[in-house]
Amino acid sequence: MKLQQILIDDQSENQIISTSPDFNATKANLVLAFGERELLECSQPYRKLRELYSEAQIVICSTSGQISNFNLVENKIVSTAIEFEKSTIKTVEIDLLKNKNIEELGLVVKNELFNDNLKLLVVLSEGSYVNGTELVNELGKQSNYSLPIFGGLAGDRVAFLKTIVGLNKEAEEGKVVVIGLYGDAINFSSGCEGGWTDYGPEREVTLSEKNVLYKIGDRYALDIYKEYLGKYADDLPSSALYFPLSMKENKDSSPVVRTILSIDEKTKSMTFAGNIPQGSFVRLMKGNFDKLIDASYSAASAAFSSHTKDPELALIVSCVGRKIVLGNRVEEEFEAVKEVSGNTLLCGFYSYGEISPIKNHEFCELHNQTIAILTISES
Repeated sequence: MKLQQILIDDQSENQIISTSPDFNATKANLVLAFGERELLECSQPYRKLRELYSEAQIVICSTSGQISNFNLVENKIVSTAIEFEKSTIKTVEIDLLKNKNIEELGLVVKNELFNDNLKLLVVLSEGSYVNGTELVNELGKQSNYSLPIFGGLAGDRVAFLKTIVGLNKEAEEGKVVVIGLYGDAINFSSGCEGGWTDYGPEREVTLSEKNVLYKIGDRYALDIYKEYLGKYADDLPSSALYFPLSMKENKDSSPVVRTILSIDEKTKSMTFAGNIPQGSFVRLMKGNFDKLIDASYSAASAAFSSHTKDPELALIVSCVGRKIVLGNRVEEEFEAVKEVSGNTLLCGFYSYGEISPIKNHEFCELHNQTIAILTISES
């Protein structure tokens, strides 16, 4: 595998961050380009990327901040071109605005990408309309829950106005891009951690519909949430990024984190970025700077642990909520990953949701408020 990473903006020439020896731009077969939505709309980077990488599948995704090999980046597009030397890729783009039937979307992916040689799916989805839980579950159903899936939901800084994704054209609203990686030479591993601390009792969800939570026990969900938030309740829903929810589908399942997107004072309900099934169990959580940063180190350690030498590439997807809570300490999350990564090239973005297995090579979940890391190499 050979790689090239560059920075793109409107004001200057492309800045090369890293290039593998003997990298040949005409042989690159995948490009991942991450940038803030306004920057992508203004700079229209697809034509420039196509001129550089004539044969590549080019995926463009809006973010709440970019991750390059050396630091966190704002106001510049981070583009990583990949030349798989022993593996192959295929891609498909789905338009959620034209077709909202999630089962039909799953069939498109199955018909276009699935075969016996498929080893991994990477999903970059718009983050405004999609129900990430339903998307992940549908892909799982089509693959009999046996195929590792990794990725994230596009971001829009902290504006939450719209998100855009594109495949082989400029990024647009409503798009989901799925990348299939094929061949026995591909090696990968993943890690995903939150670092949030539970507080308060575990309670059963008694009334919910998909990602809308109405009642916990015999009380309205919003009433309980406001009671625990105290003075922070006046700043809902934005303050919810500091206090996500831990959710287990049953008593024995592993917990996942859910972030509130909106509240409804009339129905006293809360809408989350992923589903909160009726009968599941939830607890409130709160952040601690050191634990969040330690979780980044743990996720990186898990993602790198199965490789006998440094993998060529690590794709990092971290939640915008972590970025907001960490504030001016957010660079420490990146430095924690760098401690583990060695000579691996890093790329990624801050997202509205993370898609990753909880444990290595198990089927994936939609997460919120986590950092998820995928490491890839070729043998």
